Amino acid sequence: MGLILREFYSPVNPGQFSLGKTEISLSLQTESKFLARQRAAALYARTGEVFHKARTMQGRFSGKELSSLLTFQSPVTLEPEVMAQEEEATSAPKRKTMKPREKLTRKVIRKPRSTRKKPPTLMLSDALEQFVLSNPKASADTKEATQRTMALYIRAFGDTPVSDIGGSQAGAFRDLLLALPATLGKGKSSLTLQQEAQRAKSDGLPTLSNKSVKNHMLRLSALWNQLVQRELVAKNPWSGWHFESAPKTVRRSWTPQELALLASASWHSALVPEPTFRLVTLIAAYTGMRLGEICTLRKEDLQMAEGVPCFLVRPHAEDGWSPKTEAGTRVIPLHSKLIEAGIIALKNNAESDYLIPGLDGSKQKDRGATLSRAFSQLKTRLGLPAEITFHSFRHTVSTQLRNATTDIREIWIDRLLGHEATHRSQGTTTYLTAITIANLRQTVEAISYPETAFKKGTF
Repeated sequence: MGLILREFYSPVNPGQFSLGKTEISLSLQTESKFLARQRAAALYARTGEVFHKARTMQGRFSGKELSSLLTFQSPVTLEPEVMAQEEEATSAPKRKTMKPREKLTRKVIRKPRSTRKKPPTLMLSDALEQFVLSNPKASADTKEATQRTMALYIRAFGDTPVSDIGGSQAGAFRDLLLALPATLGKGKSSLTLQQEAQRAKSDGLPTLSNKSVKNHMLRLSALWNQLVQRELVAKNPWSGWHFESAPKTVRRSWTPQELALLASASWHSALVPEPTFRLVTLIAAYTGMRLGEICTLRKEDLQMAEGVPCFLVRPHAEDGWSPKTEAGTRVIPLHSKLIEAGIIALKNNAESDYLIPGLDGSKQKDRGATLSRAFSQLKTRLGLPAEITFHSFRHTVSTQLRNATTDIREIWIDRLLGHEATHRSQGTTTYLTAITIANLRQTVEAISYPETAFKKGTF
């Protein structure tokens, strides 16, 4: 590449006559446009100095003088080694180095935050209220049972967001339930659930059955299934747990020795009067009635039928109670021992509409629940085996009647106890409605116990 420099003629600029040239042509000795621009700028400045010097001279220059005048340009145009070094140095542009201060002050560009609002936190108690207690399709039993389960969890671990409950929390609750005493909730206690579990362990108390624990877990699992479907939680931590099936306890009849032990035991409950306890056990022993059936008897349920005083076991719509089965609605003649004990006089009790006194103070929906707990505590204190329960009175009556030497038909026993008949033929069904009170009374009177089986008393 080359450069042409011109000095234009001007009356005030006579240098052209001294120099004898109006332009100078020079080679820049490079193919690089970048380097050519640098050299051209330097030569332009120096050539200006040549013309300026030429103006101050008189006449034309000799060849020697002209050569001397132009030699100062050689550092720019005639030194190839220097030019090569410059070309090498300038051919690769340097990277800009960032000072530490610049690194610290570099502006960080952040992505704008999402304007989408997060859904409000759903607490455990809120989930219970929204998806169970306020669910019109859930039964009253389901609501009550789930509420009890939830109360246990909140009592142990607090009311927490459902999204925070995972497998570890579900497992901890399961382990705690398995360690709790079987009598939990059957009396006032200021202990925490963890302390209750420790007490059960140190005192060797019976703990909740696998079946009870499984039911608690199933209730929570049912609630979580709804939460998963609504995408309020990712998964159900309450499902998939396994419980070993404990050997089923086979209930059996009372022995005379066990009945004598029960009769001689001192009563301990302050919630249920002892006369009430003795009365209920006496009725159960001479009728085979269930505990709930006895405790819900009303005064109008003691009536005369065909000249015989009888208990009427029947539904009561006013409090929503009904027998366990359709066959449970029945008539039971009073055993002579119950008449001797003064049962009929209970109709004169003006304190309550119920026949059995002493149970109205119970806050439980089931009127016999308080007595049932008190009986279980007494049984444990006496060291009676697990096979013996209050329901064992029913087994005792059934066993006695089926082994009786008198002429008692099987169908009469089923009718008295409220069992479904073994053969449900049309003839059997029709005959059941035609069993006379006399036959039922004969069946009842076949029940007998030793004199030591029950305490003597008037109710």
